Amino acid sequence: MSFSDRLLDAGSEIWDAQKEHPFVVELADGSLDEGAFRHWVKQDYRYLLDYARVFALAGAAADDEETTRRLTGTAHATLADEMDLHRSFAAEYGLSPGDLEAVEKAPTCAAYTDFLVRTAHEGSVAEIAAAVYPCGQGYLDVADHMADLATGEHRYTPFIEKYTSDEFRETVAWMRDLVDRYGEEYPGERDAMRAAFLRSARLEHAFWEMCYTREEWSV
Repeated sequence: MSFSDRLLDAGSEIWDAQKEHPFVVELADGSLDEGAFRHWVKQDYRYLLDYARVFALAGAAADDEETTRRLTGTAHATLADEMDLHRSFAAEYGLSPGDLEAVEKAPTCAAYTDFLVRTAHEGSVAEIAAAVYPCGQGYLDVADHMADLATGEHRYTPFIEKYTSDEFRETVAWMRDLVDRYGEEYPGERDAMRAAFLRSARLEHAFWEMCYTREEWSV
């Protein structure tokens, strides 16, 4: 079993919980409340800014040219492509780019991005790779599950199409290969990689809950 498979096996209950979450199930059939999806657009936009920064920091820490190129390229693609999708979603809900930039992170979003950025600054490149992997693999697996549940096109179909696209699959496959390579090359890092992976996976599930409940700061 590959190291990435062992990580996914360790996080299988978290993966199942994500697929069963009402945000995921209702988005799949098109019944998700617009307010919950709007909350996702705003919070995920803020998340992606830091996600891109983490990939850039990982690229600076990588020890070979090809890995540096792919990591920094993913940072650029996140900023240029994935965030464009969020801006297009936002426009449908009357949100301008300025509105998105002014959004304050909800507590769960802040906890997740704080963890990723801290890992990028303090952890090894192997640990960083494991920390960002649940977002990519999680969105692919959840979107595949949504595609299985969906019975026709609806307003959230572009979300499902984005995260089941060939381009996104290729990026996730590369991330998975990177986790496998680091797990093999740096066996002493495996415990730290597993801990980072599971923390991010739990925060992925918490992110769906945050959006569904439209979490904000209480005071």
